[in-house]
Amino acid sequence: MSSLENVLYIQVGLGLLPNMFLLFFYNFIILGDRPKPMDLISCQLTFVHIMMILSEGDNLLANILESLKFGNDIKCKITFYINRVMRGLSICITCLLSISQAVTISPSTSSMAKFKNKVKKHIIYAFFYLWSFNLSFSSRWIFYVAGFTNVSENYQMKVTKSCSLFPMNYIFRGFILTVIISRDVFLVGVMLTTSTYMVIILCRHQRQCKHLHSISHLRASPEKRATQTILLLVVFFVVMYWLDFIISFTSILFWRYDPVILTVQKFVMYTYPTIAPLVQISSDKRIIHILKFFTPNTSRFSKK
Repeated sequence: MSSLENVLYIQVGLGLLPNMFLLFFYNFIILGDRPKPMDLISCQLTFVHIMMILSEGDNLLANILESLKFGNDIKCKITFYINRVMRGLSICITCLLSISQAVTISPSTSSMAKFKNKVKKHIIYAFFYLWSFNLSFSSRWIFYVAGFTNVSENYQMKVTKSCSLFPMNYIFRGFILTVIISRDVFLVGVMLTTSTYMVIILCRHQRQCKHLHSISHLRASPEKRATQTILLLVVFFVVMYWLDFIISFTSILFWRYDPVILTVQKFVMYTYPTIAPLVQISSDKRIIHILKFFTPNTSRFSKK
């Protein structure tokens, strides 16, 4: 068990560093001249990933609240609520990222082309709606999570070392699970649909390029690189999200959390926020140029 927890702590550190770098980078871009809608969405997603990592279990946010002399109940309610809000925002903003890129690369002759000029104008309204929905929908956890006392007497389900869930009414629990499953199936369906659409656009563009030029002269455009990155993120997100969802759904359905299963679930949940920024950094030429600028040029020293 301790080895699993050590791996989890290493994963948390590996997830925070690139996300903090990306957050700083996107804020710098946004404060500059004419940020792209994709930069705004990526900045939101990076912030959500940072907060999701910090608020999981007995991590940094819980330690900060404890140092501020918050009671165990208040600490559990705040961290659990923030974590659930961020998990909901993660799937929503990833879906928004996929939709925006599909609209961006759509040809001028397609029906989606008319939305290109509207994306930037309405992106703020989309953020407001997504944040409002997830903040309100996850508020139920404030009433059902508390400091851990005694599982056998109070029928609580332990979810961290110091926090537990109170049992919900079967009808209410069924209603909540139905809403969550419906939301997730819809959003994942939209992501898969837009991903399929982007793959078709890329394949069509590739055939046209091969027809006009030789393969040796083909170079990936920024739009193509961005699309390939988002496709990779969406596919990876869908796999990790449903693994996490199956574990969570099974635990809540049978009202039982095993410490090993809980640690594995955290590892699965951290995987996407850890890998996503690395994929974004390695595929964004702006970031690569910045890293090259700060990287020492060893070749000139070797010549001497």
